[in-house]
Amino acid sequence: MKAHILATAAVAGLLAGCSTTPGGEIETMAEATAIPQGTGYFASESTLPFKAPDFTKITEDDYVPAFEQGMAIHAAEIDAIIANPEAPTFANTIVALEKSGRMLGRVATVFFALTGSNTTDRLDEISTQISPKLTAHGDSITLNPALFARVKAVYDNRAAMAMTPEDAKLLEDTYEGMVHAGAMLTDAQRDRVKAINTELTEITTEFGQTVRSAMSDQPLVVDTAAELAGLSAADIKAAADLAAEKGQPGKFAIALQNTTQQPVLPSLENRATREKLFKLSYHRADGQRGYDTRELVAKVAELRAEKAALFGQPDWATYAMWDRMAEKPETALNFMEQMVPALAATQRRESAMLNEAIKADGGNYTVQPWDWYRYANKVKAERYDLDEDAVMEYFQLDKVLEDGVFYAAGKLYGLRFEKRTDLPVYHPDVTTYTVFDRDGSELGIFYFDPFQRPSKRGGAWMSNFVDQSYLWGNKPVIYNVLNIPKAPAGEVQLVSFDNVNTLFHEFGHALHGFFADQRYESLSGTATARDFVEYPSQVNEIWATYPEVLANYAKHYETGATIPTEMIEKIEAASKFNQGYDFGEVVEAALLDMKWSALSKAEAAAIDTPEKVDAFERQSLEELGLEIDLVPPRYRSTYFNHIFSGPAGYSAGYYSYLWTEMLDRDSRKWFMENGGLTRANGDHYRATVLSRGGTMDYFQMFQNFAGRAPDVTPMLEARGLVAGDTGE
Repeated sequence: MKAHILATAAVAGLLAGCSTTPGGEIETMAEATAIPQGTGYFASESTLPFKAPDFTKITEDDYVPAFEQGMAIHAAEIDAIIANPEAPTFANTIVALEKSGRMLGRVATVFFALTGSNTTDRLDEISTQISPKLTAHGDSITLNPALFARVKAVYDNRAAMAMTPEDAKLLEDTYEGMVHAGAMLTDAQRDRVKAINTELTEITTEFGQTVRSAMSDQPLVVDTAAELAGLSAADIKAAADLAAEKGQPGKFAIALQNTTQQPVLPSLENRATREKLFKLSYHRADGQRGYDTRELVAKVAELRAEKAALFGQPDWATYAMWDRMAEKPETALNFMEQMVPALAATQRRESAMLNEAIKADGGNYTVQPWDWYRYANKVKAERYDLDEDAVMEYFQLDKVLEDGVFYAAGKLYGLRFEKRTDLPVYHPDVTTYTVFDRDGSELGIFYFDPFQRPSKRGGAWMSNFVDQSYLWGNKPVIYNVLNIPKAPAGEVQLVSFDNVNTLFHEFGHALHGFFADQRYESLSGTATARDFVEYPSQVNEIWATYPEVLANYAKHYETGATIPTEMIEKIEAASKFNQGYDFGEVVEAALLDMKWSALSKAEAAAIDTPEKVDAFERQSLEELGLEIDLVPPRYRSTYFNHIFSGPAGYSAGYYSYLWTEMLDRDSRKWFMENGGLTRANGDHYRATVLSRGGTMDYFQMFQNFAGRAPDVTPMLEARGLVAGDTGE
């Protein structure tokens, strides 16, 4: 997923230019001398290559004063724009806004990168302290009537102005963003929006921190290694080490992952252990084990519905989707609901198949969620003769990255990568690379942070330390963060095929950022609609199993032999199996998100107890017509960080993963129909999609690439939900 670093503050989006030069660098600013000067590390740009952050010079004590100074400087810059005696112009108002807030952007970019990937108790305290202040600061800008008057004056005169297409898009986004924030509301309505925004920031920050604690503080602890039968010796040793770390030496602990299903469940032979682990995951934050986010969920839903009502919208989804590719909740819902009948039939068919497998294995029970993947893998192994552990032996992490991900980028786009050792990093596990463009010039810097640790939230994501911008002469500094279990010291770091896909996926986001070709940071790279940003990353997954790429990176860690073609064929054939769960849990999560987002103000207010949260979740899932007791959603409401952590996140937007998969599968078909892994294809995709940022209509962008409107059929074929072949 793509992480929006400033998403915790209202300065994001409209003021996305707040990310990298001291305050006061605004042209035609009448009162520039009144703008205070910052002090400390964040007061000026980094002197490291590409302006990368110098983590050796940053301490936890720097953040609060830097945030406070950054907000003060930014506020003064806004005041200067408003006080400018000259008539509003694109340069002295819209570009001046884009240029404002540089110090604030620098500190926020680093701070929120660390709270996601390597937090501490102190950073969490600062986040709780500073996030509401950032929200209030952002609201003081986006809801400032005098500032909006200048923006509106420029917008109303746009027909008479000579602008580039990117200028026009920046003006449109600035105006519409302020309107969406509440610039045209009454004073009383704006005051209430500000209060709601602040309260949402406080609650969603608490939600995210509680969910992370519920995950990191609640490993499954068992007394004996026998209870972990089926795991490798290395995994059992890691479990013993984790138990000792948690203060229970002599026992064994399995850390929770962020999703409902847990990766080790298929390997565990002991059914009682599987059940305990699954239920621990499922109930991690619903009050059964000390952590409870249900009241936070209810309050977030209520506040969002109230905010939507202030804008005259029936629900949060309608309000939130204003800038999406799909535009309306009905479009997203219709898109998802057309998949439900085939998906429900697949779930019933696959569960019957698994029950037969359990019976054949001597089991006297019917399949439950904690059994599903164990027996699905057995059926898959029998049907496709696929051994997941044997597959992992061909995927060594460093080779997947350098000989796979980087190799494909070289073939498609002419990129070259050189590892660096001179740049400071925020954790010893992080490595850095210089990325060279097709003409040999330096394109940017790439940070790679692959391993799971307690200080990191779950999942995988990409973001920027520095955004590309011709206005500032900045080249991109980008990081990818994953959560791969780290091998014991001295052992070869192997990864599952799912993690291979994740590497290619997250680097697809990185490519989107590296190929940014914009003047303004607000429109640069991955600054696109929520239901478009996952599209380029999903397309990049195609190269994980492309024969030429595989031959270069998928080598047995002991023998060096290339992965057999028949094994890859089995992986691809098996990928269409178990869609009842794999696809079902995502569809359920997306539809659950829309149910929460579709509540009216009165409906949301009525969900006012933890028990009503449970009941609403249950009712919403039952209405889908899917096998929800066998296939729970990928995230329950109580730990659904995508939609309840941060001011907006993926709320009313989790469908984006499915929507962009439609674009992705249709694009894969185009690549295969046009020769596959070629520079011509890569250059075309770069020119029409990856370099366009948020500068144009998304349907037009896809049309420019594929020469046609997107088609859902290749996606359904790839999922095995309809007959056909995608051409892969």
